[in-house]
Amino acid sequence: MFIQVMQGQVGDAGEIRGALDQWLRELQPAARGWLGTTAGVTDDGTFVAIARFESREAARANSERPEQHQWWMETAKLFAGEVSFHDSDRAEPYLRGGSDSAGFVQVIRGRVRDAGRVRELMRAGEADLAGERPDLIGGLAAVEDDGAYVDVAYFTSEEEARQGERKELSPRLRESFEEMMSLFDGRPDFHDLRSPWLYSPPS
Repeated sequence: MFIQVMQGQVGDAGEIRGALDQWLRELQPAARGWLGTTAGVTDDGTFVAIARFESREAARANSERPEQHQWWMETAKLFAGEVSFHDSDRAEPYLRGGSDSAGFVQVIRGRVRDAGRVRELMRAGEADLAGERPDLIGGLAAVEDDGAYVDVAYFTSEEEARQGERKELSPRLRESFEEMMSLFDGRPDFHDLRSPWLYSPPS
């Protein structure tokens, strides 16, 4: 799955959500290969959006549409400063993947020193996560060969996610988690979307 992560500072969460709602009404019907978007604004005004597409080619075709360009030129005015973009062809779902029923979404970004080992740890720990963290519906994770790391985790609610964080993990899962954290260059950034905006194509 191809994803594009967009991040920037906004002053008015309502305005940026209105722009996304407009995109869904007016531009989405012709967006071939679009699988959905998860977005929201953190407490410090950081807007984060993860757009999912069937392929990089589908995402490129969407971005090259004149109406998409016009929409973005207007939407870009809502940001204070530069907006960063990160593309990945490596996004893999885990557990039940993303979910529009999530009440809380956490986006984790950082860099790791051993991308291959991180992928191994993620695959090996999936079964244990399913049993030990029922608050975690699932998510999408992408680890690039250059070490760029993105994880979008979907939870039933923030309250249940915080309770899950405080639970004692099994020795195997705790060891795996500690090894993974040791592979990061510095501490990863955690972006909490307490009121996530969850968009999917109409069924």
